[in-house]
Amino acid sequence: MKALLLHDKGQWANMTLEEIETPTPKSGEILVEVHAVGLNPVDYKTATGGNPAWTYPHILAVDVAGTVAALGEGVTQWNIGDRVVYHGDFTKNGGYAEFAITTAHSVSRIPESISYEEAVSLPCAGYTAYQALFRKLPLNNVKTIMIHGGAGGVGGFGVQLAKLAGLEVFSTASSHNHEYVKSLGADHVFDYREEDVTAKVMELTNGRGVDAVVDAVSRQNATDSLDMLAYMGHMVYIAGAPDFTKIKGFTKVVSYHEVALNAAHQSDDQLAQEDLAKMGDDMLSLLEQKKIKSLLEEVITLEEVPAALVRLSERHVRGKIVAKVK
Repeated sequence: MKALLLHDKGQWANMTLEEIETPTPKSGEILVEVHAVGLNPVDYKTATGGNPAWTYPHILAVDVAGTVAALGEGVTQWNIGDRVVYHGDFTKNGGYAEFAITTAHSVSRIPESISYEEAVSLPCAGYTAYQALFRKLPLNNVKTIMIHGGAGGVGGFGVQLAKLAGLEVFSTASSHNHEYVKSLGADHVFDYREEDVTAKVMELTNGRGVDAVVDAVSRQNATDSLDMLAYMGHMVYIAGAPDFTKIKGFTKVVSYHEVALNAAHQSDDQLAQEDLAKMGDDMLSLLEQKKIKSLLEEVITLEEVPAALVRLSERHVRGKIVAKVK
């Protein structure tokens, strides 16, 4: 099969398509013929430093959509030809290839009305946002929320899901993306480069702050955002934990929630891995009902992936980029 190969850490911008052997599924696994693969920041971030579990050449990409091509021993819930999408384990070979392997119990079925490109836009960014809102936050006690980076993948899905949950949604984005983020459901959008976001939030909430913050930007941004949290507020962080010492004990009594999808693959908890499929099922249903948008902005070829990852690393990409394989 053809695959986009990473030959050593730090060389992700120079990956090339090469011929390698097609893998064979083991017990409990399926082989997927890849039709589309999603690009995510985790690709270049993990590739920059490498991973101890990798052997080179390595294949990146955690988001894959395609058809079941072969079944490992003991797999009974899938048939050859089924249309599937999944979020894979980044410690193993991924989806920048014509075929990929994953565990059968962590896969979702793609409805016929949804394209492979739309489906593969969901997993990494969409499931992260879904887990942040519906697995971490007590939404019965959350009325207002800040979703940072509303023009990006996690932020864009977060804005949509938060609005579906009936929340008042605050977000951040560059000025030229404000109308786009509002079209996703944000009530208030601020330019993080030109405005004092915390001051704006406090002004609009009459000095109280928001009930929750979802941050997929950086450790520093999460730390700065603690200032806009209300009493009993919730900080959900994806790109690094905030400095917990910034909030004194017995004051705001903030709750902290870490989101890390790949941790489900690293655990021995099959229920955690099966929950990836459940989140996928729910999001595919919302997409099919047109209650959310896929955020698909650009479809490229596998050969164009390295250059697109460079653009993604510069943090100015809106929505999702997907590579069409078949």
